[in-house]
Amino acid sequence: MGLYDFSATLNNGKDKKLSAYKGKVLLIVNTASKCGFTPQYKGLQELYAKYKDKGFELLAFPCDQFGHQEPGDDDEIKEFCEMNYGVEFPLFSKIEVNGDDAHPLYKFLKNEKGGLLGDSIKWNFTKFLVDKQGKVIERYAPVTPPERIASDIEQQLAK
Repeated sequence: MGLYDFSATLNNGKDKKLSAYKGKVLLIVNTASKCGFTPQYKGLQELYAKYKDKGFELLAFPCDQFGHQEPGDDDEIKEFCEMNYGVEFPLFSKIEVNGDDAHPLYKFLKNEKGGLLGDSIKWNFTKFLVDKQGKVIERYAPVTPPERIASDIEQQLAK
């Protein structure tokens, strides 16, 4: 299976096939509203605004597996992101990224690009960069600020 074989539920309850993103550069991020890294939403929105018209999409997957830092329901998460960070990129329904109940997309992402200390996601705001063909080309740690990813996005958009 490849990235485009998966689908996920958007924050509004609608199913979204990832094949809809064929030909685009993607940044896929597990997010949380009450995390020390939550201010990264600002940088993620800036990346989205800068590159969305050039073939880039940012997909956010809220997750409550790390310190109960995403306690809200889908509506609360959407409201928080829009009000505090002006988020316009697609938000998906809350998922799990590790363990037996991990979303199949995240099982795939972790298999494609493991982390330094094993494949599991260590914390919120782990980021995966995917090229236009659906290949996972880079995995960034939660501490990596979104602006540090801009040049990698630009490289992929130029290909």
